[in-house]
Amino acid sequence: MSKEETIRVVLLEPHQMAKTVEVKNTLEGLQGLVKGNIEPFYPFEEEVCFICNDEGKINGMEPNRAIYDDEHNMIDVLLGPGFICSCGGEDFGSLSDEQIEKYTEMFKRPEYIFKAGGEIQAVPYTPREAPAQDTPTQEAAGEAR
Repeated sequence: MSKEETIRVVLLEPHQMAKTVEVKNTLEGLQGLVKGNIEPFYPFEEEVCFICNDEGKINGMEPNRAIYDDEHNMIDVLLGPGFICSCGGEDFGSLSDEQIEKYTEMFKRPEYIFKAGGEIQAVPYTPREAPAQDTPTQEAAGEAR
């Protein structure tokens, strides 16, 4: 099987809802998505993996999502942008439609990640839409006249 030129992945970014994107299946394309060197992480039983920035934990990237085992114990925290893709062959590949649906739902909402009572906690939230920046308020429009 030949390497796919682009792959469909589930993109996870801090403060953003999970979404499906296509990315060039090149080192540069994958690194661009995570804003640095890539590191695969294999927390799932099926042949999919997280791809994250390998220096996300040491270069101050923002917390993104908690990762849990089958018993819902937190096993790691993704910092900075990352994505989920197929890792069943020699190269990274596209997720199937079923996997896109499964992992988009599983990681749908961003999470506030914080330490409380000596433990790391993760609380999902729905981000608000940013207000339009190019529409002046009435006061600003009046002052500009």
